[in-house]
Amino acid sequence: MMRLRSTLFTVLGMLALLPVTAQAQLRWQQGRQYTLIQPAAAVSVPAGKIEVTEVFSYGCIHCYRAKDEVEKLKRALPADALMTYVHASFIPSEGWPMLQQAFYTAQALGIAEATHEAMFSAIWESGELPLFDLKAGGAVRKPLPGIEAAARFYQKYGAVKAETFLAKARSREIDVALQRADKLIQDLKVSGTPALTVNGRYQIHMEELNGWDDIRQLVLFLVGQERQRLKLPAPAGNLPAPGG
Repeated sequence: MMRLRSTLFTVLGMLALLPVTAQAQLRWQQGRQYTLIQPAAAVSVPAGKIEVTEVFSYGCIHCYRAKDEVEKLKRALPADALMTYVHASFIPSEGWPMLQQAFYTAQALGIAEATHEAMFSAIWESGELPLFDLKAGGAVRKPLPGIEAAARFYQKYGAVKAETFLAKARSREIDVALQRADKLIQDLKVSGTPALTVNGRYQIHMEELNGWDDIRQLVLFLVGQERQRLKLPAPAGNLPAPGG
């Protein structure tokens, strides 16, 4: 028994002496906590940057509940990593295609980021965008609100006239953006929301992790892996520890 205990302490001591990166490589296992996406999907960030992407929907209750944690993740990223968002259209019966159209219209008009929190609140808190009947247990409203309801929302919160929003929403530019988003989600091999990917190469298995602290640590580890793969210089300042 004493010999077993001594061996255990020796192993633990050896692990403690490993560099932080090596410890993280032991902790995070490809095929368990994350998957390598093959072939890698396209990225939308400038050269020299590493993309962290959330695939989400405003109509997704889990995305609504995760929004504050996603914002913490965004703030925790090093200077050479950028957070991007891809809106899914998985559930037409709950208005996701319309919300996707609204998101990319807002993005094209430069108001998506400023209204991101307000859109979640309008759906899941105030009911101002009447997608669900919040007084009836969250039942989907029939008929579903159309893009006109989104235009009224963005006129109020994004300072864009409703007619301007609608003209953009019905343009060829937005049709192409929607097609591109659906194709990217397919390439990322994402089938549910919220989902996180790193630089088009890694998909996080969020269900295999013990909460958002683990998720953030794994994302930072994979950002570091991509930095090494791409031979990018470390950004100025102190980097977060990749393994937690």
